[in-house]
Amino acid sequence: MPMSPTPTATKLRYGSSNMSDDLGFTYLATKSGVVFVRHYGRLASELRGKAAAAFLKKIAQSDFAGEQQLMARITGNYKHGNEGVAGDHARNSDA
Repeated sequence: MPMSPTPTATKLRYGSSNMSDDLGFTYLATKSGVVFVRHYGRLASELRGKAAAAFLKKIAQSDFAGEQQLMARITGNYKHGNEGVAGDHARNSDA
């Protein structure tokens, strides 16, 4: 089981004014350059080095919904294989 990050956080993001944008992701950027991404409080991904720097650069340019989507992509919790067939479902037909 991974250890919890040390309390040397430089940035911790929580919450949203629009709950439909909230996918349950938060991140913690430590002074040592490690970024911990959590999904509903559980560690989902850990970024170091160039990956952490690129993540922080992208996240700084994003709004809350964009941040949530970015963290979903990084953790792999983004596509589950049913997106291609969803258009064929009866509730999504134009008729």
